[in-house]
Formats: sequence, structure tokens, C-alpha cells
Amino acid sequence: MAAAAPAAAAASSEAPAASATAEPEAGDQDSREVRVLQSLRGKICEAKNLLPYLGPHKMRDCFCTINLDQEEVYRTQVVEKSLSPFFSEEFYFEIPRTFQYLSFYVYDKNVLQRDLRIGKVAIKKEDLCNHSGKETWFSLQPVDSNSEVQIFALLKWSGPLDSISKGKVHLELKLNELITENGTVCQQLVVHIKACHGLPLINGQSCDPYATVSLVGPSRNDQKKTKVKKKTSNPQFNEIFYFEVTRSSSYTRKSQFQVEEEDIEKLEIRIDLWNNGNLVQDVFLGEIKVPVNVLRTDSSHQAWYLLQPRDNGNKSSKTDDLGSLRLNICYTEDYVLPSEYYGPLKTLLLKSPDVQPISASAAYILSEICRDKNDAVLPLVRLLLHHDKLVPFATAVAELDLKDTQDANTIFRGNSLATRCLDEMMKIVGGHYLKVTLKPILDEICDSSKSCEIDPIKLKEGDNVENNKENLRYYVDKLFNTIVKSSMSCPTVMCDIFYSLRQMATQRFPNDPHVQYSAVSSFVFLRFFAVAVVSPHTFHLRPHHPDAQTIRTLTLISKTIQTLGSWGSLSKSKSSFKETFMCEFFKMFQEEGYIIAVKKFLDEISSTETKESSGTSEPVHLKEGEMYKRAQGRTRIGKKNFKKRWFCLTSRELTYHKQPGSKDAIYTIPVKNILAVEKLEESSFNKKNMFQVIHTEKPLYVQANNCVEANEWIDVLCRVSRCNQNRLSFYHPSVYLNGNWLCCQETGENTLGCKPCTAGVPADIQIDIDEDRETERIYSLFTLSLLKLQKMEEACGTIAVYQGPQKEPDDYSNFVIEDSVTTFKTIQQIKSIIEKLDEPHEKYRKKRSSSAKYGSKENPIVGKAS
Repeated sequence: MAAAAPAAAAASSEAPAASATAEPEAGDQDSREVRVLQSLRGKICEAKNLLPYLGPHKMRDCFCTINLDQEEVYRTQVVEKSLSPFFSEEFYFEIPRTFQYLSFYVYDKNVLQRDLRIGKVAIKKEDLCNHSGKETWFSLQPVDSNSEVQIFALLKWSGPLDSISKGKVHLELKLNELITENGTVCQQLVVHIKACHGLPLINGQSCDPYATVSLVGPSRNDQKKTKVKKKTSNPQFNEIFYFEVTRSSSYTRKSQFQVEEEDIEKLEIRIDLWNNGNLVQDVFLGEIKVPVNVLRTDSSHQAWYLLQPRDNGNKSSKTDDLGSLRLNICYTEDYVLPSEYYGPLKTLLLKSPDVQPISASAAYILSEICRDKNDAVLPLVRLLLHHDKLVPFATAVAELDLKDTQDANTIFRGNSLATRCLDEMMKIVGGHYLKVTLKPILDEICDSSKSCEIDPIKLKEGDNVENNKENLRYYVDKLFNTIVKSSMSCPTVMCDIFYSLRQMATQRFPNDPHVQYSAVSSFVFLRFFAVAVVSPHTFHLRPHHPDAQTIRTLTLISKTIQTLGSWGSLSKSKSSFKETFMCEFFKMFQEEGYIIAVKKFLDEISSTETKESSGTSEPVHLKEGEMYKRAQGRTRIGKKNFKKRWFCLTSRELTYHKQPGSKDAIYTIPVKNILAVEKLEESSFNKKNMFQVIHTEKPLYVQANNCVEANEWIDVLCRVSRCNQNRLSFYHPSVYLNGNWLCCQETGENTLGCKPCTAGVPADIQIDIDEDRETERIYSLFTLSLLKLQKMEEACGTIAVYQGPQKEPDDYSNFVIEDSVTTFKTIQQIKSIIEKLDEPHEKYRKKRSSSAKYGSKENPIVGKAS
């Protein structure tokens, strides 16, 4: 029997149910937490015109990384032998910390030496909004080794990549007047370097920092140096340095400065932070530059400064020569208020499925006024799913679609609100379904090198088209048979919507016996399975965009599967392929058995019967990756105690292995035994990005490679284990070492945890959705679209005045307004709710801007003055 969990584990009482609270008073918010949630979504499309190698072998093997400041959080696959690599990799992640720059580095892969950085695109956080939602070509900028020295230092380290914090410096400057022995006056600059905070770890350990302090001007560079502080990321220097800034002159107080004008504008204090290398070269950690003229209006200046990369002045004027990178970036930052503030807006949105007509509902109006309908669809779908309101809403907007559909063969083929809602719904609820159904076969296809090319024009020398055709048929048959036998795994919410679509299509086209099938196949085959097959990385079925040959194979399979679904459901006698070679290949599948199998599958997934997921018999693969784990049950004896392991998480267990693909797990934790998953304080092992998996034995301490990866692992582990019995209410945020807990100093190893667990036990386990965050996103979209909302309101008034059927004026012809009176009332409600929500948001912004003075430790001065 497993030993009782240590108090890392502690008590296992259930979290108390949240009590209902009244609408807060305007001042109540000050005492409550406002969550700032950041996310990044986008696509690394392609690079072009990269700088070729000199000599005969000009091609490069390229990959691209995404970095928050200097910390790498994402890496594409390698595209071989190309100067215009096509990456086509989509990304999405929550950003769990503050940052200054979002950077994209293009690398040339080198097997024997360090990978070569070809160039980078660096975008300031405040400039990200300028590129939101649109594809942009960015010129690659040169990467200077001095400015990138922090990550350069870590790349030489083979251990875990610690989070790279640039750190900050606390500095005080004063200007003193001194009377010399001969009675003349000179001015003296006093530089007091007080402390630093958050310096980066070097080779996994705290650094041995020191600072050089220089007064730099047109004709001077006076430098002094602090003492070295041992083994600390937060050194307290508290050292004072004196610099003469004026020549001696007769005492005449014209101004605070008695220095030549040409010097005063150019004098600056430069502080460089270094790690003392002892027997090896010192490592540059960052610098700050402060112009002396900050003292023009005051004889004393004190502030925290954020360390910056070194600017050595070697800026290339030929940046275009490095090539360019095409990116699509969408950064969002939401200020999520306490739940009570969102009650009215949430209520109005959740009433949308019941509004007649549906076009007069708040949810539909949001989609009408948003510049990009996709921005509105995702938060709407997630919120409605969370409250079991998506099926009636999607049914209502689909019915609106059907009114404009004249040909049964084009049913649900457009890009409307209904089709977009169902696309997002299938991505959210169908992820596990795809993994159970498609992932094993897609892994086989992507990991094999079988050629499936059947286009005579694209055949390579030595290819046998008949062999390729057999390879392709084998994969198509295997995928098709798996799909048509997977109905019991189809999520209930998908089945419910498919049932509604089928009934509506039959009513709209009563004389077409096949439309009941095509209404469903247009989603499940065309928009779900076919898309997942051709883009497995988008649905998290593969870690990266496949290589060119595999993409071609997946494209041919996807086309065939898609046509099989529609051909079987429409019972057509011939395929719809334009290519002759595909028409010939498809003849292999024109058998009655395929039609029967498709119809049977569509009947099953559009049934109202409750389904038990057959996926429960096989564990669902959720996440895997390389991380570092601390040896369990051992004392801390240095970095060798952390070992690189390959972690795998399924719906049944968490395991780690010596290497990827290893079948035998070194250690296994059943998911049912997980009691809590929480972050681990950096001070525990002097390492960042650590978390702990607390279970019925010793806690497992794990270090992820970056902050995003750590956040994702904690999130998925919390979700998969949150229904477990005996989950903890309290935990220890640090470790038990040398006879006591480092966090609370309690001596008993089984002592109750000293901090509440962050992930409580939900009352209703549905889809894991942060409804407050989704409602806040919708509020932001309404706020950004107020001008169009106003135009829609005016359009309703115009229609109400000029009643009866008429041609709509140009100013509102783009809006769908079926009932102007009901739509007008809804708009009035939206505007009233948004105005009320504006007040706490404005109050928070003012409080936030005034709470941390610019130059304080919480809000340090950013950037270089020179």
C-alpha cells in the first residue's frame, strides 16, 4: 500500500463551495484581485532570400524560434536545404510573465557546432497591437553576439535552460559642489549603486556578479569597479563612486551645471553587470545608460533600471541582405475583474439562443460588428459551451443560413457565423476524439518514408506509380475504416448539433433524400477529419508541420477521405476531382460498401441517443516532452541531481522515460493518485520554471525548459486530475530540506501545507473554460467596435421610421437586421452594460498606473537613453 502523502501533501479536505456575492460597490474592487492574462496566437509562415553560404553548397537547414525577451518558448521543425524555408507552423500559448520584446530568431542548423543565428525580428510589446491579425513581412535584423550574450552563455550549458531574467539595478545619482583649496568651485557626481535584482543564472547556478561604473563623454571614459558578490542573483552592492564633472572655475552660480554645454548633453553614466568567471572569461549580463542631465532639474535622482543588451554601435545598414520573415501575430491582454462584474453581460449573452429572431441577440450582434468575425467566435463558443447553450444557438444561426441556401449541394459550404461556430466547437470538444481516432495512423504516416505520389508530373526518378498507389490506398483504407468505426467516440455535443442540422436540412429540402447526410458530412468530413489529416499540427496531433513529402501524402489522403465522405453521403456516381490521376485513383473506392459505411457512420453520429465514449477503454495521449526531474528522496548535492527525462501524460498516468520512444517507464504516477500540481519556489533549488506533482508517495519536482512549457504542464496536469478524490486544499510552495520546510520553517515532514492550492475542485466538470476571461474578451470586442454598434443602432432607427420592405441604404446594408425593434432594444442593453463595465476598468487602470511609480522596483525604467 502506498505511503501516506507527506505534507507536501498535507490535508485533503474538499475546497469550500464559493458563496454567492452581491453586485460589488464601486470601491470594493480595490480590495480584490484583477487578473492580467496575456496570450499569443499566430503563425510562422515562411522566410525568403536568406543569406546563402559562400561556396558551392549555398543551401541552409533552417528553423525558427519564438522568444520572450531572451527566453525561447517555441521552436519549429528544421526545413532542409532551402534559402526560402516554408514553416507554416501555427502557435498558441498563454504568456505567464511580463516581457519587453517578442522575438523570432531564424537559425541555420549545424550538427557539429553551435547553430548559427541568421537574423531576428524583435517587436516591442507595446507595438504588437500594430500587427494584430494580419500577415506581415519583417526584414531580418543582424544578431550581435554582445547583445545576445545572456542566451549565448546558456547555450554553452548542457543542463536545463533556466529562465533568463535581464534583472534590474537600483541607482542613485547626486550632484555636489566642492570648494577647492584655492577657493574655486567644482562639481562632483556621486554615483551610488545600491543593489541588483533578478540577475540571470549562469550554468544553472547563481552568478558571482560585479559592476563597472563609467562616466562617458565626448573626450572621457572614467571607469571604476565594485567588489564581486558571491553566489547571488540579488546582490547588495551599496557602493559609492565619485566623478568630477566640471573643471575648477570661479564660484558663479549661473545654473546647477558649471560644465561646457557640448559636454552636458553627452555625458552619461554607464553601468555594466558582469559575472566573474575566475579562471574563464567573464560573462556580460547587461547594462544601463543614464544621461547626467537627469539632474538638470534636481540635484538627486534615484530609480530602478532594467538591464539592457549592449549596444556596440555596429549596426548594419544592409539588413535587407539577411532576408525576411512572414509572420501572423495576434497578442491579447485582458484585465479580468472579479466574477460579479460580469453578471449582466453574461446573462445577456446566454439569453441569445432564446431571442427571436436570432439576429437580434447580443451574440449575433457581436459577430456583426467585429472587424474580424473570428475574434468574436472563439470567446462566444467557449462561453456558450460552458453553459450548455451552444447547441440551441448554433441551431438557430444555422437555420438562418439555410434560408439563404438555394442548392442542397452547397449546404453549409460557406464561411458564415454558423460554420465558424461549429468549426471552433469541433476543435475544442473534438481534440480527444481526433487523438483516439487519427493519431496512431498519422504517426505511422509521418514517421515512415513511403512514397504516395501518383501525379505523373511529380514522380521522382525511380518511383513506381503502382507501388505508390498501393501505399496511398493502404493509408486511405486504414484511416477511412478507423473513422467510420469511431462513432461511439464522437462527443455528445457534436452529435446533438449534427442531429439538429440533419432535421433542419430535411425540412428545408424535403425532396432531396441525401441532404440529411450532406448536412452532417460537410462538417465532420470536410471541416473536421479532412482538415486534421492535412494539418495534424494544428490539432496537436503532431508537434510540427510535416515535411514536404509527408504534406503531399497527407494532402492526397485528405482529398480522398473528404470525397469519400461527400460521395458516400450524396450517393454520386462519379467523383468531383479535377485531376485525371485522382479520378483514376478514386475508382478503387467506388463500391457500395463505402457508401453504406459512410451513411451508417453519419446515422450514428447524428443520433440523439446518449453515447458512451469507446475512448475510455484506451488511455488518451495528452502531452509529452523533455524536462528535468530531481531525483526523488535524495538530498540536494548539486546539478547532477537533476536528470533529463522524457515525460508522457495520458488520461490514465504520468510517466517518465530515459529517452523518447522508450516503452519501459522509469517511473509511473497514476493520474488518480495525483493530489495537487503547483509551482515550486525558485529558492528551493535556485532554479526557475519548476513545479511539483504531489501524489501519494514522494513529491516529484520537475523543471521545464521555459515559462510557457511549465505553465502548460501545470494546466494539463491540473485538468486531468481535478476530479480526483482526496485532492489537497493546502500545499508547501517550497521543499523539505535539512529537517524543515524552506517556506514556513516547520520541522515535521508531514506538516499541513502553508499555502492554499491554486486549483480548486470544480462543482461541475465540463469543458475547462475560464468564463470570466471569455466574457472580458467579449467586453473588449464590444468596446473596440462601439462605432459600428452605433451605426447599427442608427440603422435600426432608420428601418423603424421607414417601415415595410425596401432597399436598404448603403450605411447599414452590411448588417443583418430582421427585427429592427428587438435589435434596437438589445443594442441599448449592450451599451448600458458596457458603460457600467467601463467604470471599474478605468478605476483599475488609474490605480495600476499610480500604484507603481515609474522607476520603482515594480515598474523599473526601460530602455537606453543614448
